[in-house]
Amino acid sequence: MAALRTLLLLGLLLTARGQRAAQRRRPPSPQSALEKVVAQEPLSLHQLSGKWFLVGMASRCRYLAEHSHQLEATTVTVTVLDGQSLAISTFRKLDRMCWEIRQHYLPALAPGHFLLNGHRKSSKVDVVVGEADPSFIILYYQKGHSISVKLYGRSSLVSDAIVDKFEQRARAVGLSEDVVYYFPTYGFCDSADEFHILDGELAMLGDALGAPMCQAWSHTGHQLGVPVQTVV
Repeated sequence: MAALRTLLLLGLLLTARGQRAAQRRRPPSPQSALEKVVAQEPLSLHQLSGKWFLVGMASRCRYLAEHSHQLEATTVTVTVLDGQSLAISTFRKLDRMCWEIRQHYLPALAPGHFLLNGHRKSSKVDVVVGEADPSFIILYYQKGHSISVKLYGRSSLVSDAIVDKFEQRARAVGLSEDVVYYFPTYGFCDSADEFHILDGELAMLGDALGAPMCQAWSHTGHQLGVPVQTVV
């Protein structure tokens, strides 16, 4: 019996040692594209407040590629809540009607980082303010391994230097110029009536500083008659 116990103990020790060795040999998880992005520092949230025009978006979204000729002029209004979170109202047209989509960006652990929660943990979107200037902002959105970059301006037209900076930042996270799309500079909505307002918490509808990643139709959105912004 003593010999058997000794053999069992020796087997357990060898198994534990092998597991520790395997853990040491296991390569670290690859760094996500968003982890390589340095947020704007210092950042005053009041730099983000007010009205912005969606100028451009870099994304590998298939829907964008197939419907880039149908992009709608989009504006967002940002309000700083409690000094930490952001209330976002996105205005855009659908079937010639103006819609307002409301969302709430929660502060994340690091400055310049926000979180857009969905109904499921897997549907959360991480947001990073890459650059904030009085005349433009560049935002990054990531869900899972999918990332997009968006450019907003205080006016619908920005300088070539700002566009170059936006495209350079897109390339830095693996998004080439062939997946960069620019939005119309006319036909904007300034408001929506009470029958055309949606809460972004409903299946993550709407943009919130623009669509987190990609504009696509879902079953829920089709029932409501509005596009659901999802990350794909």
